Amino acid sequence: MEYKHQAVLLKEAIDYLEIKKDGIYLDGTLGRAGHSSEILHNLSEIGKLIALDRDTAAIKAVESKFSKSKSLILKHSNFQDLDQVLDQLKIKAVDGMLFDLGVSSPQLDNPERGFSYQKNGPLDMRMNSSQSLTAKTIVNNYSAAELEKIITEYGEENWSARIAEFIVKMRKEKVIETTDDLVEVIKAAIPKAVRRSGGHPARRTFQALRIETNNELEQLKNLIDKAVSYLKPGGRLVIITFHSLEDRIVKHKFRDLAKDCTCPPDFPICVCDKKSEVKVITKSPIQASEIEKEGNPRSRSAKMRVAEKI
Repeated sequence: MEYKHQAVLLKEAIDYLEIKKDGIYLDGTLGRAGHSSEILHNLSEIGKLIALDRDTAAIKAVESKFSKSKSLILKHSNFQDLDQVLDQLKIKAVDGMLFDLGVSSPQLDNPERGFSYQKNGPLDMRMNSSQSLTAKTIVNNYSAAELEKIITEYGEENWSARIAEFIVKMRKEKVIETTDDLVEVIKAAIPKAVRRSGGHPARRTFQALRIETNNELEQLKNLIDKAVSYLKPGGRLVIITFHSLEDRIVKHKFRDLAKDCTCPPDFPICVCDKKSEVKVITKSPIQASEIEKEGNPRSRSAKMRVAEKI
């Protein structure tokens, strides 16, 4: 099946990376190579792009397309393991890194991956199909309290307690196997009057389960420190997020890394010896233009933040 995929904030991301033709860059979320293609277009044969993805389907889809490229190095790896990848390649530092944290169109559009609440398929949601934990495991085995916590914190869902209660009740009758099974439980849990507004009733719960299945927020926290440590001075870190939880983490982490001193204000002298590691380039997040939002609805929630290594 041929998928159409549009890279979000493509021009903006490339512009903010300030690509040097002979530089070394890392795309930690290859996807269908929308951003990687443009980075490669800006590199000479001397330049290098290391592109990572934990989804083997993404690697396989891109391999043949760029088989003749001398600049591209493809690695099946989680972005939080970028240090291991670079160490194996004997690369001590790079000139820029890009991370697009959205679920790619092929993942969303393929019912077999179980990411979409609009298409029936197995309740999977794994970015890396070789890992054991699936959304089905979570839904059918986590306690009501654990489910409520996940749906509240990761989905910011007001009806989390009731959804968790209905999930536990349903699974006593039968295993919740498919995305449609789960959607029906969520619809039953949320009052009809509430379901008439605010988008699809399952959207927040599916987001929460995807985050839990793939440990997304913890990986993001770990990623930023690692990424900065492998940037050359003047190198740019570009991160594109798709919901407020991710954007908040990036915003606060960039702010903390930009601080010179973390001592309490009443200390007469600095005793922490902390020095700022980055300069925040984007004081406010960059968002898609109205034209891009119209042509690619998935760009509507995208926010891009950029920091530069000092």
